[in-house]
Formats: sequence, structure tokens, C-alpha cells
Amino acid sequence: MLNSDDLRLFLTILREGNMLAAARRVGLDHSTVARRVGHLETALGVRLFDRSPRGVTPTQAAFALTPHAERIESELLAAAASVRDRDRAIDGTVRLATPEAFASHLIAPRSALLRDRHPGLTLELASESRTTSLSKREADMAVMLKPPPRGRLVTRKLADYRLGLFASRAYLDRHGVPATRADLQGHVFLSYIEELAGFPEMIALNQLLPGATIGFRASSSAAQQAAVAAGMGLAFLHVFATMNDDRLVQIMPGDMQVSRSYWLVMHSDLQRLPRIRAVADFIDDLMRGARDRL
Repeated sequence: MLNSDDLRLFLTILREGNMLAAARRVGLDHSTVARRVGHLETALGVRLFDRSPRGVTPTQAAFALTPHAERIESELLAAAASVRDRDRAIDGTVRLATPEAFASHLIAPRSALLRDRHPGLTLELASESRTTSLSKREADMAVMLKPPPRGRLVTRKLADYRLGLFASRAYLDRHGVPATRADLQGHVFLSYIEELAGFPEMIALNQLLPGATIGFRASSSAAQQAAVAAGMGLAFLHVFATMNDDRLVQIMPGDMQVSRSYWLVMHSDLQRLPRIRAVADFIDDLMRGARDRL
């Protein structure tokens, strides 16, 4: 018979990358972790990890076992939450991964509303430019710029938003206000560090002005906005993030503007958990109130 605790330990080793880190995560010593993995391999009649002095490497059997172990883990989490939350208020922790601007300008300023609704609920907001893996449990749910291509995930569109070309008032006083694409020649632009941008959709400059002269790159949209406001040059910024920044001016909004979309993604087995539904409802309410800004 398979032991569900051993299966969850197996998943922890996969996610941490080695047995020592997995042992620290679950509060066991390394020898206990190795012994329990050995018991699991004996029960299955296969080798799950190749051992070497440098660590462990998952075998093909491990990859075959992973989706089944994840379903068992999800069912155990759902079962525990269903019983625990039946007679008490929603509580626990939800980790939400979102792009930086979504986190800073939409979620964080209104997080007190979620706290007022559910005082026992803790929101962990992971604002990142890279794609978060829900299958590896890096987060419980995520806001992404495009639907994931595959996996046991539930996806729905939240809203469209706009990226526009901006400069500071001081920069435009020095260099003039561009009125046509030809006027943009010779201007310095700011953009993302491409290999650190998890979503190509973040980089509007490549779509609208390929070959533009770039004088500053950053992995952060906030850093780009700060540099534009300081007079560094021109950049495509989130329109909703600039609305309260009087230093910035949008340039050629009819021509130099693109639309992107936000998508809410969660693991299909977690969507039934009360705390996950509570955060999803909170995000939906925010989107309804923010559509004019987006």
C-alpha cells in the first residue's frame, strides 16, 4: 500500500531539487527522508531517483508518478479544508503570483478590503516578471498575461489593459513633443531586460518600434517608470500605473498604444477551497471597479 505522506515527501523532493532541502522543508533529518523514499520505491517496485554525490535526479518513473501524486495531494488539501472550514470563518494562507504592476497598483492598495472580509486569511503576494509554475506549487493561484498552454489548470480572462508611450514633462521640455513616428527617431527608449521578462507580451517596444535605441533596461516596470519620470527617455508603461503621476505625459495615444490581457489561473483541484474562492472573488470585485482605469 502506498503512503500518502511518502507521496507528498516525494513531491517536496521534486520541488526542492534535493533531499537535504526537502528534509529542511518538512522538518526531518536527511536519513529519514532517504529511508522513506526507499520505502516508496520498494512499494512501487521502481527507482524514483538516481543518487549521486551531487544530489538526486528524477527518473522517468518519477515523472510518470508526479501527476498522480499531485492529484492525491490536492484531494487531501481539499478534504482537510472542507472539514476544517465547515464550521468556522475562512482562514489560512493563499499565495498569489502576479505581474509587478498588477500587484503594486491593483492588489496591494486594496488588500485591506480582503482583510476586512476575512480577518483570518493571509494573502502572500508574489509580484514577479517571470512565469510562475502552479504545478510545482510555487503559488496557489496566479494572474498571467496569457493562458497557460496545458496542465490541470482553470483559466479565465479578468480584463484587458493598455500600455502607452510615456515621457516626463521635463524631458519633453528639453526635446520637444513627438507628434509622428518620424519624430521618434533619435529619442532614447527604456525597456525590459528581455531574458528576464517571463512574458514577451510585457515588451511593447519590440512590437511598435522595433530597432529603437535603448538606453536603459530593467526587469521591473516600476524601475522603468521611475527612470522615465526622472527624464531618462521614453517607455511603454501601464496606463493605469501612471494616472496619479503628474510628472508623466502620454505620447501619441492613438498610435503608440497596445492592449494586453490579464488571466486568472489556478489549479483545478484547489479552486474548490474556500480560501481560494475568497481571493478569486476579491480579484473579480477589484476588476469590476478598475475597468475604467485599465
